[in-house]
Amino acid sequence: MTLAVYLLSESGVQELIGWLVRVIEAAGTLIIFTGALWAFARFASTGLRRRSLIGEFNKIRLSLGRFLVLGLEFQLAGDVLRTAVAPGFTEIGQLAAIAAIRTLLNFFLTREIAEERAEIEQVRKGSEPRLAAP
Repeated sequence: MTLAVYLLSESGVQELIGWLVRVIEAAGTLIIFTGALWAFARFASTGLRRRSLIGEFNKIRLSLGRFLVLGLEFQLAGDVLRTAVAPGFTEIGQLAAIAAIRTLLNFFLTREIAEERAEIEQVRKGSEPRLAAP
């Protein structure tokens, strides 16, 4: 059997997609891990220099949040790709649940990033940060 025929067969497509899913999920994991390492290193170096952690803390959280959002997007892409070949109702239901959870996480992370960014900008301009209305 030639490679082209194998890749076009259902088992070949499933194997290829399985490999792609692992690569995409590994990329998402690596992004999150890199963000966590970067945030920890920055937090530790700021603490060692005895600078004010309060102002720097929000910047570190903002950057870590961006890494988390990007990593979660990769993880969701892997889940979507996993169900691309002949999904059953169980797989579709699991994807819907995972997508809903990750979408909510991304929504709240993005909202918190926007709030942190606004707070940092207000501090830069010299005014006190406003508290968000409940």
